[in-house]
Order: sequence, then structure tokens, then C-alpha cells
Amino acid sequence: MGAKMSFDDIRPYEDHEVNQYVNVLLNDEIFQQVLFFIFQDEKKLKEVKYMLSGIKTIEELQMGFMYPLIKEWIIGKTTSGVSYSGLDKLDKNESYLFISNHRDIILDSAILNYIIVNAGMNTTEIAIGNNLLIYDWILHTVKLNRAFVVKRNLPARELLLASKNLSKYIRKAITERKRSVWIAQREGRTKDGFDQTQQALLKMLNLSNEKGYAEGFRELKIVPLSISYEREPCGISKVEELYKRESEGFEKTQEDDLKSMAFGLTRPKGRVHFSFGKPIDAPLDEFASSENQNESIQRLAEYIDERIYKNYKLWPNNLLAADLQNGSNEHREKIDEATRAKFDELLTDLVKTIGVGDAQRQQELFIEMYANPVLNAERIRELK
Repeated sequence: MGAKMSFDDIRPYEDHEVNQYVNVLLNDEIFQQVLFFIFQDEKKLKEVKYMLSGIKTIEELQMGFMYPLIKEWIIGKTTSGVSYSGLDKLDKNESYLFISNHRDIILDSAILNYIIVNAGMNTTEIAIGNNLLIYDWILHTVKLNRAFVVKRNLPARELLLASKNLSKYIRKAITERKRSVWIAQREGRTKDGFDQTQQALLKMLNLSNEKGYAEGFRELKIVPLSISYEREPCGISKVEELYKRESEGFEKTQEDDLKSMAFGLTRPKGRVHFSFGKPIDAPLDEFASSENQNESIQRLAEYIDERIYKNYKLWPNNLLAADLQNGSNEHREKIDEATRAKFDELLTDLVKTIGVGDAQRQQELFIEMYANPVLNAERIRELK
């Protein structure tokens, strides 16, 4: 079986397929509703649909439609600005594997692509779980935007085969097609602010490694990426989920995922910062000398976490939450009255929105979600 064939069930759409699938979308009733929700104007909608119907390549779609949409509709309307650091240390002509903490289903990768395009780099390919591909229009939309599918919830044997195929796909994208890739450090978003890399992710990446441990990971050019939102886009729904898991058992549905995608796109996020680490290189030889492969993988996961914690941009909300959790005033000089008032408002809004249950416990979970990045940063400083 040829390489192209073997990836057909997970790969993004290619240029020759773009016009076909864009026009499938334009005839999809729900997608038309989504477009109307964004543009709110029949005349504008007609113009947009006409423009989309003529698009022939991924680049035309991303630069002519997606880029302005992210800039005006998401960054312009729902953030107080996007900043970034560390990108100047990367070579614009190289391909990388960006492994980041995961806070929002769509925004993490959408804003990453906006940032790197501004810096003169090409958009990345994006890993997306098949659990999120609830409707055909979502599948077509993400595959038209260089997303590839991560298959989940399979029987053990099928999962291993799917993981090997995914691993090969990612390695080929980076090393042969010279295309950067974004993947979250864990399956599912961080709900409690405690970002942690799953070893299963690194084991999956290593399944396609035909060289030694260090050389195999080195060729992926892993860049740890810290994503920091001043306000959690889905803070209330994350706390509600954590609270329900604790108190009554919680089974997440596809509708919950859809709601989270919508909240992430539309709710205020405050300031947003993306901090790019350096590609992981020198420590790999040291990790390779561990007693066994599992320990080598564990050390790499811990190192990625350290980089993410160290580079994470802490906002006054985070510092205030850490003080509230510790019952201290350690960071009081960095927290103004407006921040305190706004955070109180968020805590009140949280309890009102959830509407039932132990209000104090819900607020504790909310505070913890904002405090954990501070605690992780402090822990890393103490280890040095």
C-alpha cells in the first residue's frame, strides 16, 4: 500500500479537492447557519459565499477567508490583543512539531496559525480528535484547514495500528514534506489549569522512529509552546464539568464539545500570549541514557512540562487566584483593584450560571484553575 493511500482516512484535503469540498459546505444547511451567525447580514453573506465558491487551493482559503476571519472576528472581537515571544529563535524555513498545553478546542491552533503567518511562516497541520467531528460540515471545515484526524476510543489492536499510522503521518509531514505540525500535549483540554504532557503522546510519536531514541525525537524538532489566556474562554463550563465529576459522575456528550467550541470562539478571553520554546535537542542524549525506554519517555514529558511552565505568561488573575488559594498577599503589588473587582464578578457569575450545588466548592475549583499555572511556575523555579 502506498504512503498516500495509507493516510487517506486521516489526512487533510489537498488542493485538487478544495473546490469540491468548499461547495459541499456551501450546500450544507448548518454551515450556512454558521456563516449567517458570523456575518449577520444577507448581503455580506452572499458576497462571502460567492468568494468561497471560487476558491481552488488551501492557501487561497486560509489567506483569503480564514486569516481575516480569525483576525477580525475572533482576535478583534473577543480578545484584548494577542502577543507572542520566542518565535524569533526559530528558523522560518524549518518545520517543527509544536507541542502545547491545551486550553481551547479551536483557538489554540487557530491563533497559533495567525501568529506564525504574520511572522512569515506557513500554516501548520493540526491534530484533531475524531470525537470532535460531530457533523460533516465540521469534518470538511477542519480538513480544508490542514487538520488531520486522531482516532480515539478504538479497541486495543485497532488503536495500536491507528497510532502507528498517525505517528508515521506526523513524522513524514515534518521530515519529508517540511510541514510543521501542532498537537496538544494531552487528549482533551486542561480543565484545572494543571498542564501536563501525556506520556502516551510521546510513545505514539516514537512508534515511527526507525533510529535511536535521541535521533528519532531530534528529527521531529519538538518546540514546547505555552498558551496563556488572561480569561479562560470556557472557564465556567470547565468548572461545571469538574464539579459534576466530583459530585454526581459526569459523562461528556458530543453536545458538550460543540458548546465548548462555540463558547471558545465567542466569549471574552482578555489578553492572549503564545510563548515559543527552543527546539528540544541537547537533553535528548541525556534522556536516552536512562535505564529503560519508559523512563526516557517520562523524562522528556517532564522536560516539556518544565518548558511550558517556565515560559507561561502569568496574568494578574493567576497571581490573585494563587494568593486567594494560599490565603496570602504575596503578589498584592502586581494586582490592581480593577482585577480584584473583575475576578469577584467572574466568581459570582460562575455560581449564577451553574445555578445548583455547592457554590463554595465551585468557586474553589475556579480559583484553582487560575492558580495552578503560578504553582507550577514556582515549583520549576524551586527545582533549579
